[in-house]
Amino acid sequence: MISTNQLKNGIHIDVEGVVFKVVSFQHVKPGKGGAFVRTKLKRSSDGAAIDRTFRAGEKFRPVHTETRRMQYLYSDGTDAHFMDSQSYEQLTMAHEQAAESLQWLAESAEVEVLFVDERPGDIQVPSTVELEVTETEPGLRGDTVSGGGDKPATLASGASVRVPLFVDVGDRVKVDTRTSSYVSRA
Repeated sequence: MISTNQLKNGIHIDVEGVVFKVVSFQHVKPGKGGAFVRTKLKRSSDGAAIDRTFRAGEKFRPVHTETRRMQYLYSDGTDAHFMDSQSYEQLTMAHEQAAESLQWLAESAEVEVLFVDERPGDIQVPSTVELEVTETEPGLRGDTVSGGGDKPATLASGASVRVPLFVDVGDRVKVDTRTSSYVSRA
């Protein structure tokens, strides 16, 4: 069993029969009354986030998690399709379950799929990805006082980010997946 004292960001716990990922937690010791733990949890089945408070020392069933290297094949709108790199076994994951991660994946990209209790639960994307710009307006010098600025761009995966004026269609850019922001040219 896992106690509230052993919580860490990213671990999975079973709360009343439902598997949650711990997004953040905070131990609180008020001047009067017992200590408690304030948490933000993300439900593994559908990605819904909730805030939940637990008494200090409360225990949970640990959940077995494992990551497997897989290749992202394609998304048909309702499901995302993956193939295991070793066994060539294919699996599907509901698109809404991993929509946030899928926006950073181009077809045939290698990813790590997190399995929670032997079922695919989430896709682990790196903190930065390199993608090709497929659509953007031409940047014109003099649009701003300092000559800098940014413009919207669509990447090969379908994600939209703001890029500097000098980036053109066909350029490869490095993007921070946590903040959806441009980092540099690749």
